Amino acid sequence: MWLSARLAFLALPAAAFLHGHVISMSNGYASVRGDHLDFVLNVPLYEAAHTPHPDRDLIDHIRFSSRGETARMIQKSCHEDSVQGMYVCAAEYVFSRPIDRLDVNCTLYQVTVPNHVHMLRAENNGKHDQAIFDYTFTDAMLRFRPPTVLEVAVQQGFEGILRGVAGPLQLLFLIALVFAGRNGKELSLMAVTFLVVEFGVAIFAGHWNWQPPVRFVEAAMALSIAYLAVEVLFLPQGGMRWLIAGVLGGFFGLSLYLVLAGSDFRASYFLGGAALAQTALIALFWLVLVLFRARRALTRLVQVCEGLLLLAGMVWFFLRLRS
Repeated sequence: MWLSARLAFLALPAAAFLHGHVISMSNGYASVRGDHLDFVLNVPLYEAAHTPHPDRDLIDHIRFSSRGETARMIQKSCHEDSVQGMYVCAAEYVFSRPIDRLDVNCTLYQVTVPNHVHMLRAENNGKHDQAIFDYTFTDAMLRFRPPTVLEVAVQQGFEGILRGVAGPLQLLFLIALVFAGRNGKELSLMAVTFLVVEFGVAIFAGHWNWQPPVRFVEAAMALSIAYLAVEVLFLPQGGMRWLIAGVLGGFFGLSLYLVLAGSDFRASYFLGGAALAQTALIALFWLVLVLFRARRALTRLVQVCEGLLLLAGMVWFFLRLRS
């Protein structure tokens, strides 16, 4: 009975799908022609609608330079594409010399939503490169040369590290997961189940012919944090937490799938980086918690932290329902 009630509680994120519209990632396409750069930006209309001057603010938050020289914009046009549901801006830039590498600074999250992710693809004389930007990663260098296997592994593995642990929801959840593990054996089982389901969903979600709304994914992740806090505070004797961890891992797997679906990353490199970072942080948080619990005077502090996790998860969840 307790397990059924707990699993039913985890179905609440579905309510987020019923509120508001689907949030998509924006995409950009840059094409180099000698000393000229053509750029097309596609932003979902509902995000552009919240920007006071989308024809100016959006494209001004993506800046191009090459070897210290800032690109000079020579023309720009923006329009709404109601069929695709996109606000489209096209711009042409010029440099004083041919472009062999391109430095990009993207801060679109400042004029859209804090969790905004921008996918940029670029081409230069048949050579391709790409970058992903959000509030944790605003600068990138595109070199337009075939990368080595090691470079690809390092770059995409680093992206996996960022997407796996850099966001506040990811960090809060890993802390909540550690609090929920009553001993090292239980935490190990929960962590393994969480990671296996998380990466399984990230790999196979593309076969389901379903593009999950970012709002749904965020709400589910936030509720996951709150639920683990509930487990710790109000169900101290609750069993089968490894199964709950697996269910929650599915929600976090969807967030990684969204990145894989919008990029050309190899799942082995990207998810390998995420697995390495998440495993390392779980071990670190567990070590810190063990040290705190060893000092009885700090037990109250641990309980306060658990309560704050519950509050943070629920506040974030309801904010995603309202936005």
